[in-house]
Amino acid sequence: MNTVAIGLLIPFVGTAAGAACVFLIRKALSQTVQKALSGFAAGVMVAASIWSLLIPAMEQCAHMGSWAFLPAFAGFWLGILFLLLLDHVIPHLHRNAKKAEGPKSRLARTTMLVLAVTLHNIPEGMAVGVVYAGLVSGSAEITAGGALALALGIAIQNFPEGAIISMPLHAEGAGKGKSFLCGVLSGAVEPAFGLLTVLVAGLIVPAMPYLLSFAAGAMLYVVVEELIPDMAQGEHSHVGVLLFSLGFTVMMALDVALG
Repeated sequence: MNTVAIGLLIPFVGTAAGAACVFLIRKALSQTVQKALSGFAAGVMVAASIWSLLIPAMEQCAHMGSWAFLPAFAGFWLGILFLLLLDHVIPHLHRNAKKAEGPKSRLARTTMLVLAVTLHNIPEGMAVGVVYAGLVSGSAEITAGGALALALGIAIQNFPEGAIISMPLHAEGAGKGKSFLCGVLSGAVEPAFGLLTVLVAGLIVPAMPYLLSFAAGAMLYVVVEELIPDMAQGEHSHVGVLLFSLGFTVMMALDVALG
């Protein structure tokens, strides 16, 4: 269980370390840097969805022959619809957006910015949780190295995400301590949802392929709905594309090398 606990906390540490940049960097992040970081995060999440989640989900259903894709297909769409539901029921404000999404709310702008990143982090926590649940259950398709690769990959892309939430908040007038705390809190949902997923998956082992692909669908919803628009808007969108490619290959290399 120590291995599981460490694995669930690794992504959270990445977010907290990134949020701590507010104490070290004085200037606000430029639009180019923010687009680069969004692109990198998107690349990591796409690669993780494929190598760490969808492929193992289909490998676990190899006994179904040509229908092996079906659990992954169903779980993927459930993940998409779950994030779509959260998008509509939780008030939140994406970075660089002028209008909040979800139901009307009197929440402060800062709170809604944190909620937007928190929504983003839920599927990441679930992804790490379900992979470690598969490791604990003895799934042959999930190795300790593969689970660690996913946790490290999510942590690497969480580092810039922590900075993206804390530094703009400080630039808008929030104190450094409050900005750091908001960044940390936005990532706290990851180990929480990761632990919940471990517990659920441990009770329903046959559902593992559905849970793996559910996490993949939820992560790709975030990529397409939030990160790709962030990295592509305005001029010099090639920066986001290049960092997307870097993030994708880094996560791919981690999964193959450690898995």
